[in-house]
Amino acid sequence: MKIGKFEIYPVSDGYFRLDGGAMFGVVPKVLWEKSDPADERNRISLALGCLLIKTPGEKWVLVDTGLSDKYEQDPRFMKIYAVERPRTLFDELKSFGLTPSDISLVLNTHLHFDHCGGNTVWEGKKPTPAFPKAKYVVQKAEWEDAQSPHERNQASYLPENFECLDDHKRLELVEGEFELEPGLKVFRSGGHTRGHQCAVVESEDQGAIFLGDLIPTKSHVPLPWIMGYDLFPLDTLEEKRRLLGMAENKRWLLVFQHDPRQRSGFLKTVEGRPIVTPPAEE
Repeated sequence: MKIGKFEIYPVSDGYFRLDGGAMFGVVPKVLWEKSDPADERNRISLALGCLLIKTPGEKWVLVDTGLSDKYEQDPRFMKIYAVERPRTLFDELKSFGLTPSDISLVLNTHLHFDHCGGNTVWEGKKPTPAFPKAKYVVQKAEWEDAQSPHERNQASYLPENFECLDDHKRLELVEGEFELEPGLKVFRSGGHTRGHQCAVVESEDQGAIFLGDLIPTKSHVPLPWIMGYDLFPLDTLEEKRRLLGMAENKRWLLVFQHDPRQRSGFLKTVEGRPIVTPPAEE
C-alpha cells in the first residue's frame, strides 16, 4: 500500500512454530489460546514476515530477511521449529521482478536467526551476503551482543547469519534513531533485546511502523501481553505504551512481523480496549 510517496509490501519467508507459553510470558494459556491455538507440543503458528519498501527515489529496501534455506539439511532444527516454507522470500522478490542485487538496504530489527537468516547464503562451505549490493543496517548495541552472547540468548545468535557482513564491508552500525533517507528511519526500541530496532516510514502525513519482536503479532497489542523471550520486559512495556499511543494519534499503520493471519492494521481504542482493524476497513 501507499504511505505518502513510499510503497510498502509485507512479504514472507514462510512459517514456523514457537512455544505458546514463551510467546506470551505471564499471560495464562486459557487467555492466549483463544486467539492463538497451540499444537500438541504447545507451539503456535508464526509468520516469518519481512517488509519490502520502495522509496520515492526508486530504491528497494528490505526489513528483515526471514530464515532462509540454510537449515533445511538439519532435520532436528526443522522439526523443533516446524518450519514450512511453501513460498520463500526470494520467491516473493521474484514476483516483483526483483533479484537480490536490486536491494539497496537491508534493515535488521535484530540478529536472531528467524529475522536475519536470509542475510546470507552458502557459497561452498562459507556464508556470503545474500544481497551483494546492499548495506545491512544494525544497531551497534545489537551487534555487540551478537558478538558476545550469554547463556540466555546464544541459541538465537547464529554467526553464519551475520559475521561475514563485516568481512565483506556490507555492515553499517547505527545508534539510536537514524534517518536513512527522508521519510525512512530506524530507532532503537530495546525490550526484546538491548539493541532491537523498529523501522518507520513517514510521508505526507501518513506513516507505518514495522514492529519486529517488540509487538510480534496482533495478539501482543495489549500492554501486559509481552513475550517470555524478552530480555528487558519493562522496557518493552514502556516502549509499547509510547509507540501505540503515537500510532493511534497519528493513524500510523502497524505492521506485525510474526502474525500468520493479519500482517497489518490501524489501532483504535473501543471501550478502553485496543482494537486493530485491517487496512481494508479504513
